[in-house]
Amino acid sequence: MADLLGSILNAMEKPPTVGDQESRRKAREQAARIKKMEEDERRKKAEFRKKMEKEVSDFIQDSSQQKRKYNPMGKIERSILHDVAEVAGLTSFSFGEDEESRYVMLFKKEFAPSDEELEAYRKGEEWDPQLAEQRRRLKEQAALEEAASSQTKKPDTCPNSNYRDKYSHLIGTSAAKDAAHTLEANSAYGCVPVANKRDTRSIEEAMNEIRAKKRQKKDDTGAHSSSS
Repeated sequence: MADLLGSILNAMEKPPTVGDQESRRKAREQAARIKKMEEDERRKKAEFRKKMEKEVSDFIQDSSQQKRKYNPMGKIERSILHDVAEVAGLTSFSFGEDEESRYVMLFKKEFAPSDEELEAYRKGEEWDPQLAEQRRRLKEQAALEEAASSQTKKPDTCPNSNYRDKYSHLIGTSAAKDAAHTLEANSAYGCVPVANKRDTRSIEEAMNEIRAKKRQKKDDTGAHSSSS
């Protein structure tokens, strides 16, 4: 019986010590602080959203404004502003090289920015429509001049090969001279004579014909000498 009673007493939860009570108190206080911080964060977000909704509404109703630039703000604030702008039917962009300098710009749908304007903001430059128009005209003018230059005809050039030297070792100097003579430039047809335009023979055929004429000439000369 005594052993059973001792077992029951040992199994019962012991009263907390002073150290345990202090730890629990700190845990409760920390949980309360976290809860309060979360509530404050939600309240600040709600207040910021309400403020942005009011500013966006004023921006939409102001016909003199086409866009609005905000001061740099944190990531959470930018996210809220983008959401408010989307609900209101506006276009919004974030610009800035680092987190500290990033800001939001709102644009009305009918005044959506061009690619050139967005590129200027991304580079940290101010958008100047007049300067952009000047650059566009200069770019178009340069493109037209380049196109005109590429269409200019280049002067015809005659081949630099010396056909007399090229074929002299094959058919002799006089025959090569005759072959080269057929390739003299003609002012109306570039570098190829008019006759050659209609000549469908290959160079080898032309050379063979010249050789045959040369042999015939020699044979005629030899025959004439014998008869003499």
